Parts: sequence; C-alpha cells; structure tokens
Amino acid sequence: MCEAPVLAGDTYCEACGHMLDAPACVSCGAAAVDAEGYCERCGLRQPTGRDHAEIVLDGGAAAVTDRGLRRSRNEDAMALLASGDAVVAVVCDGVGSSPRADEASAAAVGAASAALARGLPHEEAFDLAGRAVAKLATSVHDAPACTYIAAVVQQGRITLAWAGDTRAYWLSPVPERGSAITHSTLLTEDDAIETGEITAWLGADAEVVAPTVRAFAPPAPGLLLVCSDGLWRYLDGYTFPSAGTPLEMAGEMLRHALDSGGQDNVTIALIPLGDARE
Repeated sequence: MCEAPVLAGDTYCEACGHMLDAPACVSCGAAAVDAEGYCERCGLRQPTGRDHAEIVLDGGAAAVTDRGLRRSRNEDAMALLASGDAVVAVVCDGVGSSPRADEASAAAVGAASAALARGLPHEEAFDLAGRAVAKLATSVHDAPACTYIAAVVQQGRITLAWAGDTRAYWLSPVPERGSAITHSTLLTEDDAIETGEITAWLGADAEVVAPTVRAFAPPAPGLLLVCSDGLWRYLDGYTFPSAGTPLEMAGEMLRHALDSGGQDNVTIALIPLGDARE
C-alpha cells in the first residue's frame, strides 16, 4: 500500500487501488497480494502450504511434495494415509496447459483417497475423482485437468490404478548386497505418445477414460515408489538411496531432482513392504 490517508470503512486505497486488508508480500512487504496470490507491486507469487509438504505414517511410509525450482506454484497433490491394515497413496499432477491445474489435482486426490480409505475399488475411486475434477470446469475451454495414480498396499499385495504419466516403481534390494536398494522395476505404463504428450487425464475436456488397474505381489521385501514426472524424468542412471527411513530416502530423491534442475513439481511417496523399513 502507498500509505496515503484513508477513511474509516474504506475497502480500497483511493490513491493506489490496493485492497486495505490485502496480505503483505513476503518479499517487498507491500500489502498488495491479490486473490491469485501474486504481489501487485513486485510480482512475486506468495508461498503456500503446498510449496513443500511431508507426511509420515506410523508404519514408516512417507511422502514429500515440493514446488521445485522453476514453477510458480505446486500443481502436484498427494495423499498418504492408513486405513485399517491398508496404506493408501494417491498422487495427481496438474496438467500445466490447463487452467487452475492445482485445483484439479487437489480435488482428485481428496475424492480418490477418501473413497479408497472406505474400501471402494479403484474403478469407483477413479470415477469419483474424475467427477470432482469435472465439476471445476466452467466450460470445455476452462477445464482444469490432472493425471492420476493410486496405490493400495495391503497384506503384502499392491494394487495400482492410473491414467496419464504419473508412475509407480518397485524398489528391491539384491540379497548379496545387504539391504541396499539396487534394482527398480517400473510397474506402470505411461498414457502418452512418443513426443511426451499425455493421452489420458481427468478433466471435463477428457475423452471417456478408464484407469489401467494392476495387481502386484512383491516376491521379496522392498519399497513401493509412487512419483510424479518431476522425479522420474531424472531417474536415468540414478542410484537410489541405500539406507535411511522412507522419509530420509524420499528427501534424498527430492534433492536429486532439484540438483538435476528441478524443472517441475516433485512428489514422492515411499511405502515399505516386508523388512524394507527402518
């Protein structure tokens, strides 16, 4: 605000036009942050609770999401929760070319994680997530969108459902090398063409799409990794962490993504199975 005198009951400053109760910018200090979260004086987007967040469950499973280094906001969303003897993880990546992509991913994660926690099958959870995202649209030209992956881990068995290019990997140790994670197996297949454009997503402008569903029974202890492309694009030749808790390992993976350029939002969920936990 410009510090010009104002009258009691005024909503806006007559001199500069800023709202009088606007939040202060964390950078320049001006009380000029608009409804979209940008400072009208210096242009900085204000940090939010989604810029960086971590979740840790009592059983050791952990997840982390981060805005990265190049994006103005985190359009990834995640859920990690325990429901009875099951662990549920959902990760959605907002489609950057769509409006309000952060709202799409949050809506999908909220609807799907709640459904899976209630014991609903993957197909129903996916449908509910799709409906939640579609409701955000004002038209097919204003249709928030996101990718989708959900995992349910229960009694040593993993079930996955996905649409888009958010991925799941199985990380397993080689017995003769102790507990070090030395091998990764991709459990999902991207819904994308060779140039990288995705062919399946959630949103009012999406074609009728059903999730791909897969069940996987790990042959030995290991870790399920669920992640957005902010991580997996940097995994070629990467040596996964060999020790630490799932949260510590997720933190190392995040640092690798940031050190490699951090071009996109990064979300990582790690769920241990068997003896692969610290």
